[in-house]
Amino acid sequence: MGTALFAEYEAVLQREALFRACRLSAGEREELLDIFLACCEWTRVYYLWRPNLQDEADNHLVELAVAGAAHCVVTRNVRDFRAMDLRFPGLRVVAPENFLQEL
Repeated sequence: MGTALFAEYEAVLQREALFRACRLSAGEREELLDIFLACCEWTRVYYLWRPNLQDEADNHLVELAVAGAAHCVVTRNVRDFRAMDLRFPGLRVVAPENFLQEL
């Protein structure tokens, strides 16, 4: 987990329109995020690799994954990650449903 990703998670959870049909209240969603964060390992990014993704805001995910020696990035945005100019051996990008099947 890194600062930019944390801020992104917080921002998404505050979008009430996304959670109109959700059974969890805003406070319960915040508590769920706190529980999730307690399981995360905070990672500092010391070098900006700039893999040149279509969405500049997604570059930090690859940099965080490389800095944390992750084996994969789990995202629904797999298509945009295929266009990386800079590739990292051993780092895969997979959709959540594929990741869960692999477990």
